[in-house]
Parts: sequence; structure tokens; C-alpha cells
Amino acid sequence: MKVNIRKLTLAAALSLIAFGTANAQTKLKFAHVYEVNEPYHTTALWAAGEIAKRTNGRYTVEVFPASTLGKETDINQGLTLGTVDIIYTGQLFAGRTFGPLAIGGAPFMFRDFNHWKAFSTSPLFGELAEGYRQKSGGHKVLAITYYGERHVTSNKAINKPEDMKGVKIRVPDAPLYTMFPRAVGANPTPIAFAEVYLALQNGTVDAQENPLPTIDAKKFYEVQKYIVLTGHITDALLTIVGAPTWNKLSDADKAIFDQVLKEAAARATAQIIEIEKGLGAEFTKKGKEVVKVDRKPFRDATMKLHNGPDATWDKATYDKLQAL
Repeated sequence: MKVNIRKLTLAAALSLIAFGTANAQTKLKFAHVYEVNEPYHTTALWAAGEIAKRTNGRYTVEVFPASTLGKETDINQGLTLGTVDIIYTGQLFAGRTFGPLAIGGAPFMFRDFNHWKAFSTSPLFGELAEGYRQKSGGHKVLAITYYGERHVTSNKAINKPEDMKGVKIRVPDAPLYTMFPRAVGANPTPIAFAEVYLALQNGTVDAQENPLPTIDAKKFYEVQKYIVLTGHITDALLTIVGAPTWNKLSDADKAIFDQVLKEAAARATAQIIEIEKGLGAEFTKKGKEVVKVDRKPFRDATMKLHNGPDATWDKATYDKLQAL
């Protein structure tokens, strides 16, 4: 009888352990460098809620905005170190690991938004994401979000490429961001995103470049006179889940993460498109001079560099993208 009681007690204990393990809550960190009022952050919060709901609380995601877990370079490294689980990052930062993936962030690579949209849903983008997964040791690109057309802001009037000669312009700390400034004779200066406002305010740089929603959210217009609609990069953010996290997910949970993060990307993309539409007029109301330049001379100067020494892709990849 005592033996049976022991067996029953042991069985009950093992059942409790198994139950606890099956229902254990795993906490994940989602890091990015954007402000709390931007669509990237608000949709990341939405995604966190959906992941918790669809996994019955087995996974909870805490979102860390505004570089609170480090600069963009830091959070990319964090994927491998396991200090972050999910990130938003620019294509050019991911391109440091797998060069061809950077092609989508190169200047004047896309003819317009529809060209970018075709790329974002193309087999080519899938091939590039898979190449990154293999080269990075398993980091999984799950979604791509429209970041907006990048434009120049400055304290100097810019109407043609020659007007940018010698202008000290802040760019993100990824090599391909320097292609456009160099093509028009400007002086590209890499500065961390969180430090841009102060650099403009102090005159460390004369100009910067970002999409209109970011210029608004980060209040760069407060320390710049001109907003020059160069539209030199049709930019996007990648949503990446680190290999240490992705590899631990069951197939069912992988499907949930994939679906939720794609839905979040679609939500943010739609919001950015709407925000972009009205911001030119808003900046004019705030007393800024919004300059609609002829983009062709800027594009012509830059496209000469597309397959030069700065290219981190081969000609075949370039031709596939241009044929979309």
C-alpha cells in the first residue's frame, strides 16, 4: 500500500511539473530605435498583444522603443547574443551580414512605391531573406514594413544636385547610406539615430535625411529650414526574429509569429502611407519651406553607382529587381 501511495504521489508531482512546463510563460524582448508615437511602435505593441492572445499567454512580448536597448547596430548584434528576440532594422544594417539584402535600401533603386510594393511581395525578396537566414546563423526575416520615402532637410536651399556640394549631411551608420550624398558631392556623416536632433541643433551637421513621418516624429523640422523632397530612397524596415528564439518555437507557434508580424507590418505600412500624404502641407503651416525638386538629375547622378564598387549585390539580382 505504501508503495502504491508513493507511486501515486510521484505521478502527481510529475504531472504538476509537466503542467507547469507546458503552461510556462516565455518573455521576449522586441527592440527598435523609433519613437513611441510612431506606427512602428504602436503596431509592435499590437503584435505583442496578439502573440500573447494567440499563444494563450505562453509568450509575452515587451517592446523597447527609442534605442532603450541600444543603437541599431547594438540590437542587430543582440539577435545573435540572445539579448533581444525581435527587432525592426533597416535593410542596410541587415545587409552587413548578407550584402544582397541591402539592395532594397539603396538610393533610387525603385522607380516608385508600386515598384517597391512589387519587390516586397516578390520571390526575389524571399530569396534574399533566405540568404540572410543562412548567412546569419538562422535569424528569420518575417516581415517588411514601408518606412517611407527619404527626403533631405537642411538649413541651405537645395534645388539641384550641385546645391548639395560640400553639405555635411547626417546619414545612418551603414555604408550604402553614403551613396546618394557622395553622388551629389555632399559630405556624409554617420551619426546614431538618437543623437541626430542635437547634432543638427549644434551645427555638427548641416542636414539630414529621413521620411516625412520620421522628420515629424523626431521634430527635426524644429532645427532645419528646408524640407527638400528628393525621395532618394524608398525605404523599409525588416522585422527579424533571432535564431535562438526562432529555433525554440514549435511549428504552430512559428506560424503564429509569422502571421502576426506580417499583419503588423501591413498595418504600419498603411498608416505611414496616410501620414505621408498630408505632412508636406503640415510642414508648410509650421513655416518650413517645402521644396519639390526635379528628381531626375539626382537620380541620374546616383544610378551610375548602382553596380559600382559600393554594390553588395550582383548584376543578376539587380536586373531581377529592375525587371519587377
